[in-house]
Amino acid sequence: MINFNKLTVAVGVALTLSVTPGSTQAQPQNMQEKIKNYFLQTLKTKQNAELKSKATYTRNTNYATDIQKQIKNKDIASNQKMVWTAWCEANRELQEQKLIKPESLQKGCHGSWNLPQGLEPNASMPYYYGTKGKADGKLPLFLYLHGSGPKEQEWKTGLLLGNRFQDGPSLYFIPQIPNEGDYYRWWQVAKQFAWEQLIRQAFVDGNVDANRLYVFGISEGGYGSQRLASFYADYWAAAGPMAGGEPLKNAPVENCANIGFSFLTGADDTGFYRNILTYYTQMAFDSAQLSQPLSADKRPLFRHRINLLPGMQHRIDYDLTTPWLKNFVRNPYPKTVLWEDFEMDGRHRSGFYNLQVLKSPSEQRTYYDMTINNNIIKININDVEYTTIEKERQWGIEMKFNRSYRQSKGGRLRIYLNDQLVDMDKTVTVIVNDRQLYRSNIKATLQDMINSCTEYFDPCRIFPTSIELSY
Repeated sequence: MINFNKLTVAVGVALTLSVTPGSTQAQPQNMQEKIKNYFLQTLKTKQNAELKSKATYTRNTNYATDIQKQIKNKDIASNQKMVWTAWCEANRELQEQKLIKPESLQKGCHGSWNLPQGLEPNASMPYYYGTKGKADGKLPLFLYLHGSGPKEQEWKTGLLLGNRFQDGPSLYFIPQIPNEGDYYRWWQVAKQFAWEQLIRQAFVDGNVDANRLYVFGISEGGYGSQRLASFYADYWAAAGPMAGGEPLKNAPVENCANIGFSFLTGADDTGFYRNILTYYTQMAFDSAQLSQPLSADKRPLFRHRINLLPGMQHRIDYDLTTPWLKNFVRNPYPKTVLWEDFEMDGRHRSGFYNLQVLKSPSEQRTYYDMTINNNIIKININDVEYTTIEKERQWGIEMKFNRSYRQSKGGRLRIYLNDQLVDMDKTVTVIVNDRQLYRSNIKATLQDMINSCTEYFDPCRIFPTSIELSY
């Protein structure tokens, strides 16, 4: 279950500021400082409390501010800017390992992060971080995950490949796996910590286009990027596993609606049934596209290129992926959201796109299917159960599954909204599992902006309003 932790800031809770001569101009600055202090205290609390052990990290504590203020619609943009500025200031003041300043990737400049001891013992993650070419604005960011050979050599190969791929101008983050053996997995919780730190810091630094993040990898990095594609789909513009093949229980296809997805594997790559599992992924994406070709806002929902490359085994042409990925730009406000809330190394996400789970209806998996049309939000929420229908004998790999669904009960959900999703001047209706649970007007609040910024740490998802529902 997900817990609440309401933080108060030392500067006090009261928001009603008396307006006296000369004080009007000071009010926004005072409020920004107050919000910054709240963010900084929250970040410190997360550091001190949640990273002591895997159990505390996977608990996904929700943080809710006591700062409350209603915002006029005409003032939404200026307040969003203030909240994001306060968030950036708090992050810069936070004592933590910071990203190195990016220089040319050809220089091979690198840094290193020590990951939390409670998540993985003695986990030091070196990384290359650098730019390719120059751009007038912010750069797309590529996260490259290497294969499972000797980690030092794999990491150096990643730098060579990153410089070779034709995807500039761009920014690259190329990590080395911290530990080998049982910890050689890119999706484990210590690495989840690293990816979220990477995204948060990259957004704060201001070098990265928040709607052009890409994850891809080869072999073990192909497995990792397939899982991360599904788990963090609301951050990616596109994902590109290569020479991998995860059983779909580990990377539900539905989550990759709204992003680009490339998957290339050798047709003769039989190791661990990579070719068969890639084919199953292709079938699942094709089926999803046929059953739901367009989102509620008439955009293609499943955009994918999944190919088994003829005559190739584990080694394939790696140069095909990133130029394809770079064509995609994230839509941070899709009006159709499909989310199978699955655990990865024992941890669930607490939010996805504009949804935030305040209380999960189940300790297992939950499937959310949301559409927004003409200010009517329809959400079907179901518990998900997997049944294995194909299992290979040598390693016991579960290859293929059936899923059954049962209507969820006992959960609590927050739906964040903005004027990209609904007309905020009109009544909003919410229907959950065919029951109308909300019909009213909505109001913009500073509280929602702060809470959504804390939840997503995303400049595009500072939502001005929300609706909370129990079902």
